[in-house]
Amino acid sequence: MNLLLGVNIDHVATLRQARGAHEPEPIAAALLAQSAGADGITVHLRGDRRHIQERDVRLLKEVLAVPLNVECAATPEAMAAVIPLKPTWVTLVPESREELTTQGGLDAVFLQGMLRTVIRELRSAGIRTSLFLDPVLDQIKMAAKLEADAVELNTGVYSDLPMDGDPSLELGRLRDSARMTTRLGLRVLAGHGLNLQNVGLVAAIPEVEELNIGHSIIGRAVLIGLERAVAEMRAALARARP
Repeated sequence: MNLLLGVNIDHVATLRQARGAHEPEPIAAALLAQSAGADGITVHLRGDRRHIQERDVRLLKEVLAVPLNVECAATPEAMAAVIPLKPTWVTLVPESREELTTQGGLDAVFLQGMLRTVIRELRSAGIRTSLFLDPVLDQIKMAAKLEADAVELNTGVYSDLPMDGDPSLELGRLRDSARMTTRLGLRVLAGHGLNLQNVGLVAAIPEVEELNIGHSIIGRAVLIGLERAVAEMRAALARARP
């Protein structure tokens, strides 16, 4: 199975919003990432609109030749904004105004009533749904009960391990969760905090179909350019899964 790469371009928009200006243009960044080999583009439409705006999602849907994945909270306000924009995928994530970035996965067990309603609403609009979950088997089982299309496994704990730390426990959790997700008939995605140094072990998990990576690619792009940064990550995935 070829491992797909989804590129998150949120932080191109972060730079734009920092000055309240018109550049850098996230749409141009998405097209550059696509031309460099990205298999999909991901953006997070946050409630506070700190980076990506509805305008960005609308234009991305119009110009991209690869799937568009919009991350958002599982709230009526988010659905009212996202559903009319018709992305290919919606990834439901936890969200708080205080966080710098997403902290942990959804508690699908606790939120099952609300998530069931949102997933049905998205399906009726022809939009596929992924749940961003910690690698916990009870959470994976609930995603299947809720009839999500995919699970994106949160690699944040693994990614935050010190350079000399032992990754075996977290990798074991990710592997077990990936296997269960596949057995339950859902697609397996993964992401959060992955970079060139740590991506290989996650990319080698055979059930994982796609990795969503943003901050490290955009950070490298500041130094070496976006197309080269995407190409570097693609090469790292190819080494992990020839």
